[in-house]
Amino acid sequence: MHRDAVSKELPFWQQRLPLPWAYWPAEARLLLSMTAIWCLAGLLVLGSASWWVATREMGDGGYYIKRQLVWMAASWSLMGLALSTNLRRWLKLAGPGLLIGCMLVAATLVIGSTVNGASRWLVIGPLQIQPSELVKPFVVLQAANLFAHWHRISTDQKFLWLSSFGALLLLILKQPNLSTAALTGILLWLMALAAGVRLRSLISTAMAGGLLGTASILINEYQRMRVVSFLDPWQDPQGSGYQLVQSLLAIGSGGLLGEGFGLSTQKLQYLPIQSTDFIYAVFAEEFGFVGSLMLLLFLMLVAFLGLRVALQCQTNQSRLVAIGCTTILVGQAILNVAVASGSIPTTGLPLPMISYGGNSLLSSLFIAGLLIRCSLESTGLVGQRSGRQRRQSIG
Repeated sequence: MHRDAVSKELPFWQQRLPLPWAYWPAEARLLLSMTAIWCLAGLLVLGSASWWVATREMGDGGYYIKRQLVWMAASWSLMGLALSTNLRRWLKLAGPGLLIGCMLVAATLVIGSTVNGASRWLVIGPLQIQPSELVKPFVVLQAANLFAHWHRISTDQKFLWLSSFGALLLLILKQPNLSTAALTGILLWLMALAAGVRLRSLISTAMAGGLLGTASILINEYQRMRVVSFLDPWQDPQGSGYQLVQSLLAIGSGGLLGEGFGLSTQKLQYLPIQSTDFIYAVFAEEFGFVGSLMLLLFLMLVAFLGLRVALQCQTNQSRLVAIGCTTILVGQAILNVAVASGSIPTTGLPLPMISYGGNSLLSSLFIAGLLIRCSLESTGLVGQRSGRQRRQSIG
């Protein structure tokens, strides 16, 4: 049967999909469903975390949630574009996207908006964009381009793109934004490891990255204070340790089952930036140890599905894209939880699809779309084979 004839028999929503739902791999179906659950749960948690502050500061309890809904609609549209577009097209756009991202990050150092001592934002009309967030998908794609053909490409090409990655990391550090630079560096390192780059080179790169991060901490006083307060936040509970102390109090107050949805007290006037970097503390207070454990199990399942997608991919590039996307989504979430629970020094990483912020939402859902696209292309029914072969397979 011809694919067009099959498509006409499908419901309208299935006709919009790149592949009929019946032909989707189980991993792709689960990832799409879990992304929807992740976003819906994120809206509920954000609504609880932001309502009191929004009422007090904006005069509208739904101020943040309304704006997040607008960004959510745009982000899901972008995700739909990501999973319906041939992965090879995204890989071709990766190089220009990375270079444009580098230029935008550099622009934040010149004309960027400074918040809490860091210049991470560009104001374009009514919008604020954070280039270091938006460039993440292109880092994944271009790293896949580079490392998938590492043993076959010329030295000049290696030098060009490694220099581009290095410049991006230095520019992000200059903002300063150590957490995003560290996450990006870890992402590149893991993708190189998965591609089979020499272990000796990877070890020396990791040592250089550690020295660079240490230098950034020593140079920037506020980063140094964060490390000191992380070691003993109660030494200055009203100063440098205030954020972490209040976060730990919120998490500890949750107990086994939590205070209940919407009943967090730390969010009222104690816990700072409770809608973004420390939103996990509000979640932990309201849902307790059991809720936190369920969140970690959820992230483990996403990681497991991402690994299965990577193992099923038919090309090295798509395999590395799947590994990179999984690393970003799960790794950033784990780092956010680790910060809020005092396991690592305080950083400025949002909790993907839960923290308030349109830039993080756009980036996270675009990356999720790329991961699902990798799963769809692993079937051989889209992306990798000719249209004639696909029609024969589906017919």
